[in-house]
Amino acid sequence: MTLLEVGNLTASYGPVPALFGVDLTLDEGQVMALMGRNGMGKSTTVKAICRMITSSGRLRLDGHDLHALPSHRAARLGIGLVPEGRRCFRDLTVSENLLAAARPGQWTEARVATLFPRLGERRGQRAASLSGGEQQMLAIGRALMTNPRLLILDEATEGLAPLVRQEIWTAIARLRRDTGMAILLIDKSVRELAQVADTAVVLARGKTVWSGPMADLTPDITARYVGV
Repeated sequence: MTLLEVGNLTASYGPVPALFGVDLTLDEGQVMALMGRNGMGKSTTVKAICRMITSSGRLRLDGHDLHALPSHRAARLGIGLVPEGRRCFRDLTVSENLLAAARPGQWTEARVATLFPRLGERRGQRAASLSGGEQQMLAIGRALMTNPRLLILDEATEGLAPLVRQEIWTAIARLRRDTGMAILLIDKSVRELAQVADTAVVLARGKTVWSGPMADLTPDITARYVGV
């Protein structure tokens, strides 16, 4: 069953156009990689979905027109965002960060601690005292506490040490295996994305230039649109 529909999506930053026709369809329980070089419109697409930027075109979540909603009401439909740059509440503790986002459902503080045991160990620490990797775990845990139907991770492993990156990818794989949650992933690592994503959408200059099963994403396509 289709959860997220994006069709001919356009968006601008003031007078400056940023998206010129993004198309993607994400089904319930599916994991999709949103790919492309820097500046090609990936994060802008996420902002449009989360209603952080004005856009036009088809934009629906479970049949609801997201264009008609402010960002907080779109989130309540079941969108959980892990934003680029983490954006934890620095002066709140780990526990307070998680509880601040909590909505009724299966994801609780205890369940987040089973996914990321470090957060359970540091539940009383202020977010500002955590390492970058721990803050990223906290950002993911905070999004899960909203009990979303769609989890969006925008560059969730960027700038992290290799061991921490692997912890994050292991957690994403566990979410894919153990939950019915749809996941939209933005990341630069084609190798890791290939291990967890069912489908891929590639953007170039604000438009969808390729979409299909992740297994069909060839080295030629990644070299042309994704590689440095």
